[in-house]
Amino acid sequence: MKKLTAIALGIALSAGLAGCGKQGEPPKAEEKAAMADDAGTMAMPAETKHGKGTATVTAIDSAKGQVTLDHSAIAELEWPPMTMGFAAKPELLKDIKVGDKVAFELDWDGKAGTITKLGKAQ
Repeated sequence: MKKLTAIALGIALSAGLAGCGKQGEPPKAEEKAAMADDAGTMAMPAETKHGKGTATVTAIDSAKGQVTLDHSAIAELEWPPMTMGFAAKPELLKDIKVGDKVAFELDWDGKAGTITKLGKAQ
């Protein structure tokens, strides 16, 4: 019985490996249309959102172009108050120091935020 099982497994394995070398047929027109329809329902990258708020500067790393803000709620992004770091061009950081109260604007791509405008709060 073991010999028969070994022979059957050998044949199945050989057939499976032989099929690996075959190339598939190109999709038919109706299959292409179905694939195109499916592409319309795929998740797309999040669009960039713009928000603005006020904050207290808690850290600055001009060399890395990073600023950490303890910010108020940001309505446009539906964010509660929190402390987080953002990318910022060094020229936006030159007149800002830790402890400053600032008004800022940022772009959020769904993963990271970039400060687009930063100045001392009035």
